[in-house]
Amino acid sequence: MMNLIVERVDVWAASIKDKPGGLANILSGLADVGADLDFIIARRAPDQPGGGVVFVTPLRGDVEVAAAATLGFNVTTSLKSLRVEGDNKPGVASKLTQKIAAAGINLHGFSAAVMGARYIMYISFDTAEDADRAAEILKSE
Repeated sequence: MMNLIVERVDVWAASIKDKPGGLANILSGLADVGADLDFIIARRAPDQPGGGVVFVTPLRGDVEVAAAATLGFNVTTSLKSLRVEGDNKPGVASKLTQKIAAAGINLHGFSAAVMGARYIMYISFDTAEDADRAAEILKSE
Protein backbone atom coordinates (compact mmCIF):
# COMPACT_ATOMS: atom_id res chain seq x y z
CA MET A 1 0.00 0.00 0.00
CA MET A 2 1.73 3.14 -1.12
CA ASN A 3 1.14 6.58 0.34
CA LEU A 4 -0.70 5.23 3.39
CA ILE A 5 -1.45 7.80 6.09
CA VAL A 6 -2.38 6.38 9.50
CA GLU A 7 -3.14 8.60 12.48
CA ARG A 8 -4.94 8.37 15.82
CA VAL A 9 -7.99 10.63 16.04
CA ASP A 10 -10.42 11.65 18.74
CA VAL A 11 -14.03 11.01 17.84
CA TRP A 12 -16.65 13.25 19.45
CA ALA A 13 -20.23 12.13 20.07
CA ALA A 14 -23.47 13.91 20.97
CA SER A 15 -27.07 12.94 21.36
CA ILE A 16 -29.51 14.32 18.81
CA LYS A 17 -33.28 14.40 18.58
CA ASP A 18 -34.81 11.96 16.09
CA LYS A 19 -36.85 14.58 14.26
CA PRO A 20 -36.47 16.83 11.23
CA GLY A 21 -33.58 19.22 11.88
CA GLY A 22 -32.10 17.21 14.76
CA LEU A 23 -28.80 16.69 12.97
CA ALA A 24 -28.88 20.01 11.09
CA ASN A 25 -29.25 21.99 14.31
CA ILE A 26 -26.25 20.44 16.01
CA LEU A 27 -24.04 20.62 12.91
CA SER A 28 -24.89 24.28 12.37
CA GLY A 29 -23.63 24.98 15.89
CA LEU A 30 -20.25 23.56 14.88
CA ALA A 31 -20.26 25.30 11.50
CA ASP A 32 -20.96 28.64 13.21
CA VAL A 33 -17.54 28.46 14.92
CA GLY A 34 -15.73 27.35 11.76
CA ALA A 35 -15.43 23.61 12.40
CA ASP A 36 -14.20 21.84 9.26
CA LEU A 37 -15.22 18.26 9.89
CA ASP A 38 -13.64 15.38 7.99
CA PHE A 39 -16.11 12.74 9.13
CA ILE A 40 -19.71 12.72 10.32
CA ILE A 41 -21.89 9.71 10.99
CA ALA A 42 -25.32 9.89 12.56
CA ARG A 43 -27.95 7.29 13.35
CA ARG A 44 -30.98 6.61 15.45
CA ALA A 45 -30.41 5.13 18.87
CA PRO A 46 -32.66 2.04 19.03
CA ASP A 47 -32.36 1.95 22.81
CA GLN A 48 -33.51 5.59 23.08
CA PRO A 49 -36.82 6.15 21.27
CA GLY A 50 -36.93 9.66 19.86
CA GLY A 51 -33.16 10.01 20.05
CA GLY A 52 -30.08 9.49 17.98
CA VAL A 53 -26.34 9.95 18.09
CA VAL A 54 -23.86 11.82 15.92
CA PHE A 55 -20.12 11.18 15.74
CA VAL A 56 -17.71 13.78 14.32
CA THR A 57 -14.00 14.30 13.87
CA PRO A 58 -11.88 16.37 14.11
CA LEU A 59 -12.48 19.29 16.39
CA ARG A 60 -9.57 21.71 16.38
CA GLY A 61 -8.78 24.35 18.94
CA ASP A 62 -10.41 25.73 22.04
CA VAL A 63 -13.24 27.57 20.25
CA GLU A 64 -14.45 24.43 18.45
CA VAL A 65 -14.12 22.27 21.55
CA ALA A 66 -16.01 24.82 23.69
CA ALA A 67 -18.81 25.08 21.12
CA ALA A 68 -19.00 21.29 20.90
CA ALA A 69 -19.26 21.02 24.68
CA THR A 70 -22.20 23.45 24.77
CA LEU A 71 -23.89 21.32 22.08
CA GLY A 72 -23.47 18.18 24.20
CA PHE A 73 -20.43 16.66 22.51
CA ASN A 74 -17.88 14.64 24.45
CA VAL A 75 -14.81 12.74 23.31
CA THR A 76 -15.86 9.12 23.08
CA THR A 77 -14.06 7.11 25.71
CA SER A 78 -15.25 3.79 24.31
CA LEU A 79 -13.77 4.36 20.84
CA LYS A 80 -10.06 4.42 20.13
CA SER A 81 -9.93 5.35 16.48
CA LEU A 82 -7.57 5.48 13.53
CA ARG A 83 -7.96 7.52 10.38
CA VAL A 84 -6.41 5.66 7.45
CA GLU A 85 -6.02 7.20 4.01
CA GLY A 86 -4.41 5.82 0.89
CA ASP A 87 -4.55 5.08 -2.81
CA ASN A 88 -7.68 3.12 -3.66
CA LYS A 89 -7.33 -0.32 -5.21
CA PRO A 90 -9.79 -3.20 -5.41
CA GLY A 91 -9.67 -5.22 -2.19
CA VAL A 92 -7.79 -2.66 -0.09
CA ALA A 93 -10.31 -2.81 2.79
CA SER A 94 -10.12 -6.59 2.79
CA LYS A 95 -6.32 -6.58 2.82
CA LEU A 96 -6.02 -4.06 5.66
CA THR A 97 -8.69 -5.66 7.85
CA GLN A 98 -7.09 -9.09 7.28
CA LYS A 99 -3.75 -7.73 8.54
CA ILE A 100 -5.43 -6.41 11.69
CA ALA A 101 -7.31 -9.68 12.21
CA ALA A 102 -4.12 -11.73 11.74
CA ALA A 103 -2.67 -9.87 14.73
CA GLY A 104 -5.67 -10.96 16.82
CA ILE A 105 -7.12 -7.45 17.05
CA ASN A 106 -10.90 -7.12 17.07
CA LEU A 107 -12.58 -4.12 15.47
CA HIS A 108 -15.15 -2.06 17.35
CA GLY A 109 -16.33 -0.27 14.19
CA PHE A 110 -15.38 0.43 10.61
CA SER A 111 -16.42 3.10 8.10
CA ALA A 112 -14.88 3.78 4.70
CA ALA A 113 -15.44 5.76 1.53
CA VAL A 114 -13.68 6.39 -1.76
CA MET A 115 -13.23 9.80 -3.33
CA GLY A 116 -11.55 9.83 -6.69
CA ALA A 117 -8.42 7.72 -6.51
CA ARG A 118 -8.15 7.83 -2.68
CA TYR A 119 -9.93 6.06 0.15
CA ILE A 120 -10.45 7.10 3.73
CA MET A 121 -11.23 4.69 6.55
CA TYR A 122 -12.12 5.24 10.17
CA ILE A 123 -11.42 2.14 12.23
CA SER A 124 -12.26 1.98 15.92
CA PHE A 125 -10.98 -0.39 18.56
CA ASP A 126 -11.92 -1.26 22.13
CA THR A 127 -8.59 -0.23 23.63
CA ALA A 128 -5.85 2.29 22.98
CA GLU A 129 -3.36 -0.59 22.91
CA ASP A 130 -5.26 -2.29 20.08
CA ALA A 131 -5.42 1.00 18.15
CA ASP A 132 -1.68 1.55 18.60
CA ARG A 133 -0.86 -2.02 17.53
CA ALA A 134 -3.11 -1.71 14.47
CA ALA A 135 -1.48 1.60 13.57
CA GLU A 136 1.97 0.01 13.67
CA ILE A 137 0.78 -2.89 11.52
CA LEU A 138 -0.76 -0.57 8.94
CA LYS A 139 2.20 1.83 8.94
CA SER A 140 4.49 -1.08 8.07
CA GLU A 141 2.64 -1.45 4.74
